[in-house]
Amino acid sequence: MIAYLNGKLSYKSPAMVHLDVQGVGYEVQISLNTYSRIQGMDSCKLLTYLHIKEDAHTLYGFSDDAERQIFLLLIGVSGIGANTARMMLSSLQPEDIQRAIAMENAKMLESIKGIGAKTAQRVILELKDKIKKQKDVGHQISVVVNNTMQEDALNALVTLGIARNVAEQAINKVLKAEPQLQDLEGLIKKSLKSL
Repeated sequence: MIAYLNGKLSYKSPAMVHLDVQGVGYEVQISLNTYSRIQGMDSCKLLTYLHIKEDAHTLYGFSDDAERQIFLLLIGVSGIGANTARMMLSSLQPEDIQRAIAMENAKMLESIKGIGAKTAQRVILELKDKIKKQKDVGHQISVVVNNTMQEDALNALVTLGIARNVAEQAINKVLKAEPQLQDLEGLIKKSLKSL
């Protein structure tokens, strides 16, 4: 197994790189997420996963362990192959995928090309407990990308005199409806309106 490659980027495209490691050129499939991180670099270290099939041995590369971990979880779901998992990581950040799974937000997963309603439900069903378990043991993967934003919004609503469980439900409702919301003030206002 090849855990990682560290070398010079001799070729770069949004879907694939050639990494020269001491004179040996490796072709590594990457997501747009990884490409955006290595775009301006001449050399880099990519964590890898070697996918072996009857007719091919394919290396997939990741800029960080969180992306590799979610990739491994995704390919463990029946009906999700390595290319589909890479497509998912090209469409959404790893943290967004984890948040969608944890919050059972099938609509967010369905927004990815090639992921239908049944596949989105299957991903949520098969991975929800694994994602939560990894968070519970303090794993590197965080269930909610905007954890501090969500906590800040919750604290603000509780300070305004709203019961904690009611505030949590309002925040979750808003984040389910608008998964791309990145504005704390907007989250608080929309949560107040949904009460």
